[in-house]
Amino acid sequence: MRRKIGIAAVAMGLTMLSITSATAEPGGDQREGRLPAGFLWGVAGSGFQSEGYSPDSNWSRYAASGKTHDPVGTSADFLHRYREDIARARDLGVGVFRFGVEWARLEPAPGQYDPAAWAFYDDVVATIRAAGLRPMITLDHWVYPGWEFDRGGWRHEDMLTDWLANARQVVDRYARFDPIWITFNEPSAYAFQELQVGGLAPADLPGALDRWARAHRTIYDYIHSVQPDAQVSSNVAYFPLGETAVDTTFLDRVADELDFIGLDYYNSMSPTDFSFFNAFAEPWKANPAPDGIYYALRHYAERYPARPLYVVENGMPTDNGELRPDYERSDHLSDVVYWVQRAVQDGMNVIGYNYWSLTDNYEWGSYEPRFGLYTVDVRTDPGLERVPTKAVDTYRSIIANDGVPTGYRPVYPQTLCSLVDALESCLRPIR
Repeated sequence: MRRKIGIAAVAMGLTMLSITSATAEPGGDQREGRLPAGFLWGVAGSGFQSEGYSPDSNWSRYAASGKTHDPVGTSADFLHRYREDIARARDLGVGVFRFGVEWARLEPAPGQYDPAAWAFYDDVVATIRAAGLRPMITLDHWVYPGWEFDRGGWRHEDMLTDWLANARQVVDRYARFDPIWITFNEPSAYAFQELQVGGLAPADLPGALDRWARAHRTIYDYIHSVQPDAQVSSNVAYFPLGETAVDTTFLDRVADELDFIGLDYYNSMSPTDFSFFNAFAEPWKANPAPDGIYYALRHYAERYPARPLYVVENGMPTDNGELRPDYERSDHLSDVVYWVQRAVQDGMNVIGYNYWSLTDNYEWGSYEPRFGLYTVDVRTDPGLERVPTKAVDTYRSIIANDGVPTGYRPVYPQTLCSLVDALESCLRPIR
């Protein structure tokens, strides 16, 4: 998951707008058709958050510093249970399995690669392919080796050289499996995370963003030289209100070298709904605003009209596994898919959707926010049992039927003037 508690503060500081509200019509006519054959359904996760037993890295050091709510520990132990989790994904009917190849695990010391780490990822990729799924591989999900942190991380030009050397090895090893590639997970949120863990100071941000853009462009070209028909992107954290400012920090620099626009959407904000501010401390109380995904997709469909759109992450947290009193995960999943179908019906070229996440995992400092289709109580259950939520059957049915059925009505009401796409969400509401 990407929106660690407090990341939304970045967006809050980007833009302040005066609001002219318009009335949206909740529960308008159902105009969407089913999603087309070939639409990519998937589940998403990351290495550091789900593998457990973390090697030395910028984030394992921060998690061990006592500044986080929980240590990492075993997490959901994807490191040893990946085969059963991939089997669960296969049984859902998804076609895409997103995971990360952790540089810190591969190269624990400069120039010294761990054969056991390569063997682990080799078998993850082979198991995904054997299950009939397509890998979506993230090269950088905010984590890098501790020895790079000691050298100054993204403050230094050598980091770019080292990052590319590792990334090329990953591409050379796995391109033959025809993965979808994510270069950097949410660069704007990455910046916040680096400020948090001490990898960057505010003055370092322009240089880091420049290095990320150059790294993306270089590895994009390299991937296509090895895997000519590859699909390569960098998923953006969709920040309500401030998205246009976020775009310019990274996406606009690499837009000509994106095969699709990957976006992550979780919640909105509205001048009539102050629950947004709970996202800072209690993200399970934030307005999930499933209709906001329509505005997020519309924003990018209009900003980059030549690019297909892929929802790389979407989900809804609960508080330590407790049911949210006003809304169930299964209803949220159906509602989001409804609005994705509306977007497709309205001409947006949406090619895929990943649910975050298959299992509960480490949410960047805490095990309290739970996003999993399968609940895993890392804090109190040493057996790490995967307990299915109602959303497992819901997602399986959605995939089998190419979406929600004709006549479906969203459970969650539309959000008045959600500001997902700033004033456009107010002036051009969905009808």
